[in-house]
Amino acid sequence: MLEENYTQRRIREMRTEVVMPQMGESVAEGTLTVWLKEVGDQVERNEPLFEITTDKVDAEVPSPVTGVLVEKLVEPGQTVEINTLVAIVDSEAKPGEVVESAKEAAPKAEPAAQAEAARPARGAAPMRANLAADGAGSGEFPSRAELRRTRSTPLVRRIADEHGISDLSAIPGSGLSGRVTRDDIETWIDQGRHKSAPRPAPAAAQRPAIHAPDVHIGERDTVEFMSPQRKMIAEHMIASKAISPHAYTIHEVDFSRVVAARKALKAEFAERGVKLTFTAFLVKTIAQALAEFPMINAAMSGESIVHRGDINIGMAVALEQSLIVPVVKNVDELSLLGVARAVNDIAERARTKRLKPDEVKGGTFTLSNHGVFGPEFGIPIINQPQAAIMSTGAIKKRVVVDQKTDAIMVRPTSLWCLSFDHRIIDGASADKFMLRMREIIENWSV
Repeated sequence: MLEENYTQRRIREMRTEVVMPQMGESVAEGTLTVWLKEVGDQVERNEPLFEITTDKVDAEVPSPVTGVLVEKLVEPGQTVEINTLVAIVDSEAKPGEVVESAKEAAPKAEPAAQAEAARPARGAAPMRANLAADGAGSGEFPSRAELRRTRSTPLVRRIADEHGISDLSAIPGSGLSGRVTRDDIETWIDQGRHKSAPRPAPAAAQRPAIHAPDVHIGERDTVEFMSPQRKMIAEHMIASKAISPHAYTIHEVDFSRVVAARKALKAEFAERGVKLTFTAFLVKTIAQALAEFPMINAAMSGESIVHRGDINIGMAVALEQSLIVPVVKNVDELSLLGVARAVNDIAERARTKRLKPDEVKGGTFTLSNHGVFGPEFGIPIINQPQAAIMSTGAIKKRVVVDQKTDAIMVRPTSLWCLSFDHRIIDGASADKFMLRMREIIENWSV
């Protein structure tokens, strides 16, 4: 018995659990898109194990240790909550001998231990009752094969919900391990083999639900189902507008001195392997102003205001089909050269899907640079749980009137819009923050 306990302890010590990472504060789940390693494969520390997609990023999740992949617990296409166990890596196992060695080392459980093992682990995602198979009535949990069959992609679950289908186990599945695919559920619906379950009436005290109007689909129209990433972005945007009473302030900023400074510094920065962009000036300016106006760098938590100790600026980066917001940490501690290097590096890795999990969380303020696409300005939606977000329009030559001399001149200017949470930030504070940033930009030392 002592030998068995020692063996179990050694197995636990050698094995490292890999969980679904949280790719940003607002992300509650992630979808595993593809496995990059098979059970029995050798993996190095920081070598990619699998790819995931969330509303923030498509990313490769690396192994935290060097070892052998001994178990895969989530299938491609499956969406799970953050911190769900996805894989196990054994730091002392040998490639190709993992499964057999693990089985030989595991002692047989006593009846009492087997009953205890049948209980769901604390913190595990709750199983829906309708996923149980024939043995559910006797108090038994579904087998692993049955759980595989009834697990499904977000798309399949959405189609099932729209048609009142609560039990996916009744649908013959043609996917991996008998899982129900989109074709399976659509065929099931087309054949009329389900009966829509009536939705419960809303409680009298609740406001009536608001439903989007039905969209007529014409003969020449095409229908595209939303990807998991796009669906989560949509949900996050709706939630932000519902959570925060958005207010806005717009300012025009003269970039003449920054244009001159950039021209003077470009060659010097290039010699150090760094491209100097206007974004670096913006991020540096925002960090300086946030240090002077800490309320803009705050967040709402229940009935409390959280004053952030760090200045971490998220930058909205456009991808082909979506966007992500990588975060530059502790910007106030960086020089302009350091900011430029950090901005270029994180934006490039965001576009090539090489971000690390901790690089899309921890943001305290967000910059959305609409100007790279040419618009005058944009009105952004707050990136929860932050208190404000700023968008910048294109730097263009515009006619400007000097307020002191009435002289008419042409200057490179940009229109800025600050969207702020009116629960935390008053209009006067928002304007003072914007005026301070304008002062920094318009008086940049060349």
